[in-house]
Amino acid sequence: MIHTEVVLCLNLFIVFLHVVAPFSNNVQQWPVPYRRYDHRPTADSYCEALYPFCPTGDQDGRIPHMRDTDVISVYRLQTPVWEFKYGDLLGKFHIMHDAIGFSSLETGVNKKNTMEWYELFQLGNCTFPHLRPEVYAPFWCNQGAACFFEGIDDLHWSQNGTLEKIGEITGSQFNGMAQWVQDDNETGIYYETWTVRSDPSPNATVWFESYDCSQFIHRTYRKLTELGAKLSSRSQTNYTRIYLYSGEPTYLGNDSAIFGQPALKNLAMDIRNFYHTFRPHQSFLDFAISLLEAYKKVVLDKSFYLYYNFEYWHLPMKTPYVQITYEEVPLPFAV
Repeated sequence: MIHTEVVLCLNLFIVFLHVVAPFSNNVQQWPVPYRRYDHRPTADSYCEALYPFCPTGDQDGRIPHMRDTDVISVYRLQTPVWEFKYGDLLGKFHIMHDAIGFSSLETGVNKKNTMEWYELFQLGNCTFPHLRPEVYAPFWCNQGAACFFEGIDDLHWSQNGTLEKIGEITGSQFNGMAQWVQDDNETGIYYETWTVRSDPSPNATVWFESYDCSQFIHRTYRKLTELGAKLSSRSQTNYTRIYLYSGEPTYLGNDSAIFGQPALKNLAMDIRNFYHTFRPHQSFLDFAISLLEAYKKVVLDKSFYLYYNFEYWHLPMKTPYVQITYEEVPLPFAV
């Protein structure tokens, strides 16, 4: 009998070594790496943009090839979000959209191009899901992609924002950047609005990084400097960041793990109720009520559900909870 108990304990110890021990040294990586994919999936037909994505650009994201000997000017572009609809209103709150402009010397000053990265189905759909009666899990329309099109609307960018030449590159450097953009566009498929940090201090832990228009611009600038470009600005290079502040996040699982398991019904309903507060197309009265509900959930209950890498995380919120900043991010230096 004693021999049997010893053998059983030994077997349990071996199972522990093989199953539990390999995970005991695993440390969660912060910020959580943005997941990339091997191709861009076809968008669901339910996701329909009020304003079409990249209406005058190449629908397959192709960028024209330049002669290696060409000299191409690079412009930093910035304007208030939704300027076409609200003018400079959101600019007063430093909520800005960023892009890059190019002009070719060989083809003349009239040959200009604009490149930007933004949501396929508008910002609201990338930030919060739809709750569809026939689909139990929240339904997301949150793809983002690069758009390259002819021309630079000088008035659009300079009137309430920024249009500044920050450098020159060769046609060869432009082509290298163009190939990188197309590869990046196929593997980085979804938009992420929030940057999540432990607190506002400079040494705070970053739990999640945003993946938005300004992050695309930063990555492009870094790629250009890797290719040998020298970029400089006469003014501060400030960018909009939208922060959430929380304690260490808790991983919850993906759609099938949460919404396909009867044992997690309460968690599934809590997530649905949380996002119901942020549903689109609300009346003015419903919107006012939703603001109070959002305040209760985020500030009083100190709770937020984040959808990142197509998985859910719970954020134990901390003061100041939510913050929009306009921070300087210097242009990278060529090595």
